[in-house]
Amino acid sequence: MSSAAPAPRVIAVVGPTAAGKSDLGVFLARELGGEVVNADSMQLYRGMDIGTAKLTVEERGGIPHHLLDIWDVTEAASVAEYQRRARAEIDRLLAEGRTPVLVGGSGLYVRGAVDVLDFPGTDPAIRARLERELDESGPGALHIRLAAADPEAARAILPGNGRRIVRALEVIEITGKPFTANLPRHESVYDTVQIGVDVARPELDERIARRVDVMWDAGFVDEVRTLEEQGLRDGLTASRALGYQQILAALAGECTEEEAREATVRTTKRFARRQDSWFRKDPRVHWLSGAAEDRAELPHRALALIERAVTA
Repeated sequence: MSSAAPAPRVIAVVGPTAAGKSDLGVFLARELGGEVVNADSMQLYRGMDIGTAKLTVEERGGIPHHLLDIWDVTEAASVAEYQRRARAEIDRLLAEGRTPVLVGGSGLYVRGAVDVLDFPGTDPAIRARLERELDESGPGALHIRLAAADPEAARAILPGNGRRIVRALEVIEITGKPFTANLPRHESVYDTVQIGVDVARPELDERIARRVDVMWDAGFVDEVRTLEEQGLRDGLTASRALGYQQILAALAGECTEEEAREATVRTTKRFARRQDSWFRKDPRVHWLSGAAEDRAELPHRALALIERAVTA
């Protein structure tokens, strides 16, 4: 553990998929006497390992990781429930004198964990009506409506993510305000240092393509086939995860496996751009290069940045 300065209360490692967040999180937790708290919405699901690039037990290097594998694939994700669980883990670690290292690219989950963020309630009648429309018209039509009502929310939510589109439209109806207007300004609950891992788009696109190839070689299709038997198709959230949705389509005969692989690469690249855009809007994020030529120095630069932030 580094002795140059005490660690701040919470570290958050954020940025787009395939940037190198997970390995950096393990390094920082080891150096700062901490533990990792997952902030990747799809790594919350049991059995979704290959397609989410979830670190293996060996890759975690003995560092405890929390909030992995907590939901069955048939359960719908809830940011409010995640917020409750994440803060419980963070508070426990702080009470034990450990440094919580939040790691993930799900922007709303990161904010839910560390920021002042209260989620509007739900209206069963509005929700049921929107879900009927989703079933009848598909997510694309609802996404067009969301884009008209709240362009910023539409940019942040993938057009195929019907559940999140429904939730955004529900909040707009309940509050009479854009969904993103319900997100408060950047106000933290904890003393937090946020580190963004920055990789230029061409290199990040190459990494994403390679990662998808590795996932396929590692048995991604078999993983989805197994999860399908466990009810993946019925999971409102998990079934729409990147790669999983595309492979389910292939298993249903709607496309070839190669077409599913190509669609996964394309969709993941678009998603990475949305992630980057989300985190760029937060002025509290300190960006460090995660490019190949800087990869060896990234952990040490991150540690130095944290120590400067503590003593500033």
